[in-house]
Amino acid sequence: MAFVSMPVLSPKSRLAVVAPSGPFESGRFEQGLAVLASRYHVEVAEESYGRHRYLAGDDASRVRALQRALDDDGVKGIVAARGGYGAMRVLPTLSLRQPVPVLGFSDVTALHLTWQARGWRSVHGPVVTQLGTQPPDVIERTFAVLEGRSVPPLVGTHTVRGGVATGPLLGGNLSLLASLVGSPFMPSLAGAVLLLEDIAERPYRIDRMWTHLVLSGALAGVAGVVLGEFTDCEEKDASFSSADVLRELVGALGVPAIEGLPIGHGAVNQPVVLGARVRLDADARTLETPEGLA
Repeated sequence: MAFVSMPVLSPKSRLAVVAPSGPFESGRFEQGLAVLASRYHVEVAEESYGRHRYLAGDDASRVRALQRALDDDGVKGIVAARGGYGAMRVLPTLSLRQPVPVLGFSDVTALHLTWQARGWRSVHGPVVTQLGTQPPDVIERTFAVLEGRSVPPLVGTHTVRGGVATGPLLGGNLSLLASLVGSPFMPSLAGAVLLLEDIAERPYRIDRMWTHLVLSGALAGVAGVVLGEFTDCEEKDASFSSADVLRELVGALGVPAIEGLPIGHGAVNQPVVLGARVRLDADARTLETPEGLA
């Protein structure tokens, strides 16, 4: 699939903050807002402060806030307040007419995959409640990718399988990817470099989700795999680690693959542009975007 260029921001561009998933803690939210407001004109949807069980308001209010941001030609980007759960519930009633960059990760993968299925690019990176805790280089890289500026390659910690792969960077959170298999919001991963991360999933559940992707045919034709952080995914008192399980599963796919990219739920969540064409050099453990981000 060919991906259209991502509209880019400039300083003082309008950014809409919405909460398509779970409710958030106000302190960390305000801290992240201050980071965004230091460079852009930030507008928080009133509905974002809602609460309904484990959601940031009922489905209708969350759809309304997101749809309003999508339909406003003056809004140049959308940032998710936090992850959690709930973004996939809004997908059936969204009306998508123009590509607007979305920034977020974890549960926001539901939106990223929907964008990918339409050939639109988006930014896998910190949500508002995480942004205020990120180091300066993550904040600067976040501004850079939103504005279409070049960024240095990211470096993983280990080679799972050597080789070089190129293709659009697709994927996001493993749990969301597995959950959307069979739905109209799941993009084709053929020819893609697949990014995966997750949190609080025990190794057998990681195995089950990966096996589901394999059995469904979703991983057929994947060009390469890059693994971000799998945070708090260890089995207590086990003789094996989640990394052991992932290396075995990913290695069996037979494509270039690396692990340990600083992406996900850890202390550092470096942003990347999903849909951008990347080059994975698994022997050098690098992921780069040689042709630019826009």
